[in-house]
Amino acid sequence: MRRLRLALLAALLCASASAAGDANSLCAQIPRLAAELQNISGMPLKHPVPCDYIDKAHINQFLKKRVKNVAKPAELRAEELTLKMFGLVPQDFDLAKNTVDLLTEQAAAFYDYDRKRLFITDTTPGATQESVLVHELAHAIADQNYHLARYIRQGRKNDDGSSARMAVMEGQATWLMSEVMARRMGQSLRSSPGMLTAMSNIDDGSSGQYPVYDNSPLYLRMTLVFPYTKGTLFQNAVYDRDGKRGFAEVFLKPPVSTQQILHPEKYFDGVKPTAPDLPAIELGRGYKGLVGGSLGELEHEVMLEQYSGKQESARLSPHWRGCSFELRENARARRVVLLYAVEWDTEDAAREYFTDYRRQLEKKWKRMAVTAEHPDSLDGTGDSGRFQLRRAGRIVTSVEGLDPGVR
Repeated sequence: MRRLRLALLAALLCASASAAGDANSLCAQIPRLAAELQNISGMPLKHPVPCDYIDKAHINQFLKKRVKNVAKPAELRAEELTLKMFGLVPQDFDLAKNTVDLLTEQAAAFYDYDRKRLFITDTTPGATQESVLVHELAHAIADQNYHLARYIRQGRKNDDGSSARMAVMEGQATWLMSEVMARRMGQSLRSSPGMLTAMSNIDDGSSGQYPVYDNSPLYLRMTLVFPYTKGTLFQNAVYDRDGKRGFAEVFLKPPVSTQQILHPEKYFDGVKPTAPDLPAIELGRGYKGLVGGSLGELEHEVMLEQYSGKQESARLSPHWRGCSFELRENARARRVVLLYAVEWDTEDAAREYFTDYRRQLEKKWKRMAVTAEHPDSLDGTGDSGRFQLRRAGRIVTSVEGLDPGVR
């Protein structure tokens, strides 16, 4: 579900802004900054890291090439279809183009873990050049100690787990960058909780500075900032508990879900998501599995905010326990069916989500007609075909896209 964005973001580990100027002068600061980072984290820079400036045009070219390398056309289509079936992006949305445009706009610096080089954009004022260098250097140090390419690759079996690993990488680099800057002012994140809070409350708007970001769907905006904001809070929680050992712990024992990032106590306790059974339904001949997996707590937070509001999302999404979904396609009939199951921690939470998801169905489609409705079941038709929404105990299920003419 997040495979393309995660692969590109992993390739383009972006941070805050940098400055134009003499790359040699900027890069000469690396040994001093690496010593500061080692003092805080205990992780050494084992060998020098080449660094240079790069312009946005080359970043855009880099990302377009990476799209071809990380996602086959069929995989890209399946990911885009999934987002559209859940109503997370518009039906005419071009996922690859918009993701490349968004990351090109947002990128200010990145560490290329394949070429083992650090790049900084050449277009932004110089007041933050040192902080962005610290952020990217933190990635390079983590790579030299824990092999980021392998760390990313090992998490690709599960999109939610991949997002958690991305939050480890970006959260740790952001925390270290913030801690270095705090110590320059004679403070620390531990003694200045306001600095930590500020890092987790990025405004959802950019005052026109980033038009691609401002016009992107909520899903892309929230999943883009998640590794930095919530990842920073997660790293802080691990550091509070384990000290320097916590910087290694998150690579040696990776979190398995966005839920563990959002609620570090679940990481400490080893709480893993459940995998509820998909709704049992006979689709007939011609259907094949297109893509499947799980939506994490993060996706449910996004869906609830998009369709039921931020307050409802903040209240209900922490009660998420697990999810399964699958898209099945009949290519000849040009029909895609969504099978979806989500488990909550109580029956009351499941009842509330049943109501919220009913609202999501109404809002994501242009037309919806109800043919039968009971407290725990809803049948009808929408833009994609017939649907069946059900609740049984703590589990809510939905089947969407059924042929309207077949019963």
